[in-house]
Amino acid sequence: MKKESGHNGMNQRNSEILEQPIDVVLIGGGIMSATLGTFLHQLEPNWNIQLFERMSDIAEESSNGWNNAGTGHSALAEMNYTPEQSNGEINTDKATNIYEQFQLSRQFWAYLVNQGIIQSPQSFINSVPHMSFVWGEENVRFLRKRYQALQRNPLFDGMAYSEDYDQIKSWVPIIMKDRDPSQPIAATRMRIGTDVNFGALTHSMLDYLQQSEHFQCTTNHEVKALSQNAQGHWAITVYDRDKQTTKTVTAKFVFIGAGGASLTLLQKSGIPEAKQYGGFPVGGQFLVTDNPELVSQHAAKVYGKASVGAPPMSVPHLDTRVIDGKRYLLFGPFASFSSKFLKNSSLWDLFSSVNPSNVLPMAQVGFKNFDLVKYLMSQLRQSNSDRLNALKDFFPNAKPEDWSLWQAGQRVQIIKKEADSGGQLRLGTELVTSQDRSITALLGASPGASTSASIMLNLLQTCFADKMATPEWQEKVRQMIPSHGQSLKDNPSLHHEILLSTSKTLQLEHHLLDKESEPVDILNEESHFA
Repeated sequence: MKKESGHNGMNQRNSEILEQPIDVVLIGGGIMSATLGTFLHQLEPNWNIQLFERMSDIAEESSNGWNNAGTGHSALAEMNYTPEQSNGEINTDKATNIYEQFQLSRQFWAYLVNQGIIQSPQSFINSVPHMSFVWGEENVRFLRKRYQALQRNPLFDGMAYSEDYDQIKSWVPIIMKDRDPSQPIAATRMRIGTDVNFGALTHSMLDYLQQSEHFQCTTNHEVKALSQNAQGHWAITVYDRDKQTTKTVTAKFVFIGAGGASLTLLQKSGIPEAKQYGGFPVGGQFLVTDNPELVSQHAAKVYGKASVGAPPMSVPHLDTRVIDGKRYLLFGPFASFSSKFLKNSSLWDLFSSVNPSNVLPMAQVGFKNFDLVKYLMSQLRQSNSDRLNALKDFFPNAKPEDWSLWQAGQRVQIIKKEADSGGQLRLGTELVTSQDRSITALLGASPGASTSASIMLNLLQTCFADKMATPEWQEKVRQMIPSHGQSLKDNPSLHHEILLSTSKTLQLEHHLLDKESEPVDILNEESHFA
């Protein structure tokens, strides 16, 4: 079938929509739809899959490299994943879970590289050490306890800890330069951390999928309505933003992976499960610099402790970023507010999502999470000098002329109505699936993209359970993700085998590689900081 060049280099076919139901419709051209589409194409190459994206190109919202922090979330540095309990113990369950989920993503991405689906891993993933950094006696005490707790977990072998000024300076010199030497400080460091350009990864997967006659990616098409017919198929009303025309397609299965807009589309589906949910949008801003002198002196993602009431996506961090082969430093995020659910959508999004089913739970969340409300209000009142002072907590010598403010993407925090406790703020991501398993929406935010492979495997297990039970699918899934169904924590030898294998394929740092060959230092071959 003839392909034509679409917007911004996208390949796009001008074909009439098939009258028979499409096997799968994907709504939203981000990392989640790309991941599910790639999984399904590997498992069922002859299934017809159609993707609709409202923007003129894919990966323009949350997946875009400039709209997120690019952290390969694996709980190596994020202290909010290891909360201190009332008895003083550090709970590492969430950290373990997120780490294992990220390893599933690494295995899937390594499979794509080994199959030639992605030509160069450096185009989307690079080694950047992950660090936790704190100051003040109470925070030092917490980080010490966190380190000790993680040391009992084989998944976090190789984590270094220090309270020594000179040692930490050797890891992150700009953070330590001119810092008060009497200030109590502590840091942990993991070399195996990564920076991920999820936009580039999305493009690579969808470029591959578009080589198949069974896959169509249609940009500038906005889904306006969804309804289920008597046969159990979904009638999807799609608006062509170029031609200003409307058409309807039918699908056997629908995945709504439209970022913040997923909530609105889920509500339009009319499934009973949608009535449990509301959402509250939170934007993010970052300070960014490409000053070569600064960028060359910092090679790490350095996470601090979150403010009281701050959502997980607002943990402050000073990061090395690699976007389209160029290095930057990024600091933030600073919360911003807009009633939009996407960076490029309508100011009416929030108001149109409120209905009789979720208005009370949303109000309850506001009362129950007053610390969050106070945090957001304080963030909105910040001036440029306030943001610079926050940066100086990490980088004492920061100068305003080196940094510019960037508006990143919008996230919609989940609000769910619970039978016994009313409205609850649900952090993280959540799949919402109809009872007949014919439609699923992904809601929520971080760690999101980093755990995309795990999330989509859960979707396959839920919505295609009969297929997942077949020997053919089981074997193919094991080819793509060798550790599927196994616990890496309970099998340290398998963990090391997987980590070493994916590090080689993805050209990433691993301490075992030092004994075999020189690891590829993507950031700076002459730098001793990486």
